[in-house]
Amino acid sequence: MQIEPVYTGNQDQICSEFPPMGHRFIVFLLVLLTVAASAWLAQDSDPSQPARKVVRMVTPVYPDLARRLQMFGVVKLTAKVAPDGSVKSTKPVGGHPVLVNAAQDAVMSWKFAPAPSETRELIELRFNPR
Repeated sequence: MQIEPVYTGNQDQICSEFPPMGHRFIVFLLVLLTVAASAWLAQDSDPSQPARKVVRMVTPVYPDLARRLQMFGVVKLTAKVAPDGSVKSTKPVGGHPVLVNAAQDAVMSWKFAPAPSETRELIELRFNPR
């Protein structure tokens, strides 16, 4: 028994009927993958634990480059918080790289309410150049 291909026409004809993917579609796929990865990383925080109360919050310094370019957006970070409430480390989950550094610097100065154990907190900071 021999299997015959369904289409035996010219390969060039097939390619001309289906144009290559456009740049917009590729950008869309990259954005979609970034959002999916961000959502997956955000699951690192335990939803069964209530969020710890922020005792001292430091506002991020708006970067000069971002201000000149009128850049705005949301930066998402996960912060590892020690039992005493100090922030041990932060990890970016999403946001523009120009804004991420400012957000991380600010959150490292935050102080949370004490808790019995170390926690991971998901933090969202909005940047708007008013």
